[in-house]
Amino acid sequence: MNADIERLLRTETPHVLGALVRRFGRFDIAEDAVQEALLAASRAWRADGVPDDPRSWLIRVGYRRMVDLLRADQARRRREREAGLAELAMHEPARQAGPPRESDDSLALLLLCCHPALSPTSQVALTLRAVGGLTTAEIAHAYGAPESTMGTRISRAKQRLARAGARFTPPVGADRDSRVAAVTQVLYLIFNEGYTASAGARLARVDLTGEAIRLTRMLHASLPADAEVTGLLALMLLTEARRPARTGGHDELVPLDEQDRSRWDSDLIREGTALIDGVWNRREVGPYQLQAAIAAVHAAAASPEHTDWPQIAALYVWLERLHPTAPVRLSRVVAVAKAYGPARGLALLDDLNHRFHLDHDPLTRQRERAVRAHLLRMTGNTAEAARLYREAATLTGNQIEQRYLLDQADRHA
Repeated sequence: MNADIERLLRTETPHVLGALVRRFGRFDIAEDAVQEALLAASRAWRADGVPDDPRSWLIRVGYRRMVDLLRADQARRRREREAGLAELAMHEPARQAGPPRESDDSLALLLLCCHPALSPTSQVALTLRAVGGLTTAEIAHAYGAPESTMGTRISRAKQRLARAGARFTPPVGADRDSRVAAVTQVLYLIFNEGYTASAGARLARVDLTGEAIRLTRMLHASLPADAEVTGLLALMLLTEARRPARTGGHDELVPLDEQDRSRWDSDLIREGTALIDGVWNRREVGPYQLQAAIAAVHAAAASPEHTDWPQIAALYVWLERLHPTAPVRLSRVVAVAKAYGPARGLALLDDLNHRFHLDHDPLTRQRERAVRAHLLRMTGNTAEAARLYREAATLTGNQIEQRYLLDQADRHA
């Protein structure tokens, strides 16, 4: 598909879906209707060109398909009780969709896709499908799952939303706050999976990081006063800025300390730094703002030797108090080792393993070995370091990362 058309369709997806859900009140069927409208557009626009008002075109086609789907659904299930608002719309003689609303339904869709009735995995898949405009095949590819499996997962998620009585209305109060927190968590997961793919021949999935940033920009535009949403966007931009320098000419992994910092994206660094500076003094500091602040310290260092590691270690202590997870604790080990030496880092790692079992936690089991190998190498215990590098290589499905770890093992055997 033409890249411009693909980009346009993804941008319009939440608007079209929002229009249909608002009119018919059936998210599950509206989502199918939108997917069919997108397919029709991809074929028609490639042959005939993009219409003057693509959103109205998509809503009109989606509306007609929605009516067909609703009628088929009603005939099959004979559920007169479910007619409701949808049936009223179907009986309009002209079968014409109304003009598109000026308001942006994207935030309401994001909040709906992160409904508490859904599992985190289903929230991610449904967000990518309904708001990101990705096809089932694209989402399945991103997660290394068969397309049929992902299709079933999305279908069940929509059924669960219907059973839960989820409505296309903005939540309020505590429900809204918890829903926004779920949305930021979903976007954070999407970005992380894209930044270092859990499996495959590429270190990063640019399509996922790009989609996560696009959706987070949209969320930030809807909630500009939310400091954590701002912090999340800053974190993504400052992290993404380093992506061009993370791999070398032969697609080999380049560690942070060895990266050519002239290849970092200065525009993203400026934007991310300005965002975190703008909310840092509000006294509402949360985990995303702290991670963005750490990324900003890295970005401000002209060279690895100029990195303010003691400040980063202190920020990780703060972050661990707010967000005591295994990945945060392991990252603090690295910061302490960089600031005060590998022996102190190893002592901290032993203590955290004793209390929190980072070496068995599924989120840190592989990286714990890589970090310990790196610190042991710095202390001169190269034989044990080589053994752990190899063990870490067996625990990752990312081929770029595997090659880097095996190369380190060979160098220090």
